[in-house]
Amino acid sequence: MPGTLVWRAVLISLLWTPWLAAQAGGAPTSTTTCNLDDGRQVYVRYNPVSSKEKPANGKPWTPGGAPMTLFTEAQLALGSSVIPIGAYTVYPIPAKDHWTLVVNKNVTAGAAYDEKQDIARAAMETAQVEQPAEALEVAFASFADFTAK
Repeated sequence: MPGTLVWRAVLISLLWTPWLAAQAGGAPTSTTTCNLDDGRQVYVRYNPVSSKEKPANGKPWTPGGAPMTLFTEAQLALGSSVIPIGAYTVYPIPAKDHWTLVVNKNVTAGAAYDEKQDIARAAMETAQVEQPAEALEVAFASFADFTAK
């Protein structure tokens, strides 16, 4: 079983490499990785846009014009939804008093956001920061609502 999981992860990585190259389009990207206790990984690739880029309230945000991409080698739970092993797009949706995190199964480069392809949604915890970062930073801080299955 562990060997099958490793090969599945390698296959997923190889299948998505051309798509990632097309998404990057020469723009710099950043990756944030979470190493699970069993050795599997979850990571998010995104454009580290300047803090001057302001997302519009109520609309899915695509930093730098491209959605963030979630890759997972483990089945995850986000809120009450299950996210299978694979690649997905991630859209934060800001609002005045709260943000929502959306995981969407459409990973077609250049495709517009389609709410019908959402597989998970959850409210995000938000707080004020003392000193804002100069560029977007993504981090795995808590797995209270986003856990490996």
